[in-house]
Amino acid sequence: MKITREFAPADRYLYDFGLCSNENGWAQVDTAQDASYFGTWANPTRLMIFSDCGGDTTLKEAASPEEFAAELRNIDTWNRAHGYGPARIDPGYDPAMKAAFEGLALSDMLH
Repeated sequence: MKITREFAPADRYLYDFGLCSNENGWAQVDTAQDASYFGTWANPTRLMIFSDCGGDTTLKEAASPEEFAAELRNIDTWNRAHGYGPARIDPGYDPAMKAAFEGLALSDMLH
């Protein structure tokens, strides 16, 4: 998995309504630790996971659908182990987005 880390000071709402919006193919990955300074998003078409924590951003680019799904499962496992789980994916009201996650065998993680 390719991982790119950068610093981009902003709050999560810049990503919610911009780069990582549902309109751009991203779904929120919800956990109990979500806040104005923290968020995670997943793009099932581009096989990418993006997170922002106080301006520290991480972009993970999976080499395969299996690697992408496994990383989302790892996020769920970590959040459960640290009291922030479960992690749930919110595809919004987009049937194609929901179907994309279902096609990756992640139905149980959808809201």
